[in-house]
Amino acid sequence: MAETLREPLVYAREVVGKDPLAQYLGIEVEAVDQGYAKVSLTIRPEYLNAAERAHGTIIYAAADQAFAVASNSTGNMALSINFNINYLSAAINGEKIFAEASPVNIGRKVSSWQIQVRGSEDRLIATGQGIAYHK
Repeated sequence: MAETLREPLVYAREVVGKDPLAQYLGIEVEAVDQGYAKVSLTIRPEYLNAAERAHGTIIYAAADQAFAVASNSTGNMALSINFNINYLSAAINGEKIFAEASPVNIGRKVSSWQIQVRGSEDRLIATGQGIAYHK
């Protein structure tokens, strides 16, 4: 695969946004623009933890997918080299959550990103910070 992408928005939406794990989990790309992505996921019973709230892993997966789509929308293939997340509130069964990623800084080889996961009524569920390496 070429390191510089000819159609970065198409690549971000159709290739990265539809990777096998994202499809398996039901993560959908809602919007993508250069340096921006929004994905959604509806919480299913199998995504719950023992407290009957969305497991942190599924919240992380949505945030990481938004980060991946956004960072690959810039024109150069991006690979995550670090991702941190902070959980602020819980998501419940049946709730649709949205993860949005936008750049903090895009350099020639490294970019940093801010990710927010929100639930119903725009409630903040988690915030994340990602760093991507651009090939």
